[in-house]
Amino acid sequence: MIALTACGGGGGSAQTAPPVRTTPSQSPLESPPQAKASPVARVLSKMSTEEKVGQLLMPVLYGTAADTVSGENQARYAAQTPAKVVAKYHLGGVILFPQNVKSVAQVVGLTNGLQQSAKGVPLLIGTDQENGLVSRMSALMTDFPGAAEIGATKNLGLSRAVAKATGDELRSLGVNLDFAPVADVNVNPRNPVIGRRAFGNDPKKVAKMVAAAVEGFGDAKIASTAKHFPGHGDTSVDSHTGLPVIKHTKAEWERIDAPPFRAAIGAGVDAVMSAHIVFPKLDPSGDPATLSKPILTGLLREKLGFKGVISTDALNMAGVRKKYNDGEIAVRAVLAGADLLLMPNDLPKAYEAVLAAVKSGRISKERLDQSVTRLLTLKQNRGLLTEAPVASAKTAAGVLRSGEHRKLAARVAR
Repeated sequence: MIALTACGGGGGSAQTAPPVRTTPSQSPLESPPQAKASPVARVLSKMSTEEKVGQLLMPVLYGTAADTVSGENQARYAAQTPAKVVAKYHLGGVILFPQNVKSVAQVVGLTNGLQQSAKGVPLLIGTDQENGLVSRMSALMTDFPGAAEIGATKNLGLSRAVAKATGDELRSLGVNLDFAPVADVNVNPRNPVIGRRAFGNDPKKVAKMVAAAVEGFGDAKIASTAKHFPGHGDTSVDSHTGLPVIKHTKAEWERIDAPPFRAAIGAGVDAVMSAHIVFPKLDPSGDPATLSKPILTGLLREKLGFKGVISTDALNMAGVRKKYNDGEIAVRAVLAGADLLLMPNDLPKAYEAVLAAVKSGRISKERLDQSVTRLLTLKQNRGLLTEAPVASAKTAAGVLRSGEHRKLAARVAR
């Protein structure tokens, strides 16, 4: 089997309409007119529990077309094609990797086909296009310098411009969510997983660059994700293969790690991705941040006031799989405060475990609805709630690696 990992998606629950007073022209025996439910609330009200659980899941699928028959899909998901996996698990999203990318026309066909297979709510189609070291769509897209190079320019306009250009190219291919920008502050020279993926080692400068990038993705009308909360910059262990421990005090977290995430939230970031790191001074339990309610709910939701989607980092990474099985990991991530379960190591087990936890009451129906509401709100904000956009290979060919974008990349490099 092919092993893939990601390290790489505002919302809030619907409000109840206030009671309507009767007027002289309205009989007290008549039902008062009700305020119209929001579009998100209307969609939510029509979903089954199974469909709601499916909205939380974003796996990687195998093949270059929605109808590609793949032994990998059959082995992992008991469904032969990407389209059948989407339908079987009522998926809310899919993440693309280089193995899904061959040509412009092919990717456009894939994303359009995946959207057609989603009955009801359109898909979030995501990828890790940070530029530089992590660029899943590099075979087709402009070769922009990575975050460290952009940060070295000290030019916020370039950070915003590169993010917009990246977002424009992704959107032309049918991708609507980028797991970028990296909001970590790279203060450890031995860091094996962040390094030049970060904008730099100065929290204030990184914060400004991150905010500019979030604004740029917004300019392109594509969802962005600040990662990896609460901060993956000071570690010498790679969370893909181990479980890093960050020894910062709360005061050091406030000074070093928090500013870029605060800036991203202030700039309107759509999602924040958790880190598979242990942060004892923020949560002494020994659980990674992805499974930590004090960190995801206490810090990110309550202290920083983030109302959007919380995404886990890839749940097939070693850093999150040290203590619990694949089903329990998914349940604990939801209980901690996560909304989007990225790349469960065992999708069927994750789906069944979360579904069983909802039916037993371990995950309350209200808690499930909170996450689904946030995901649906993100989709509404990006024009994906009721009708999926249709990508065009002809349009994409005019956007990808355009002269304007190549000049921008050269400007950053200079």
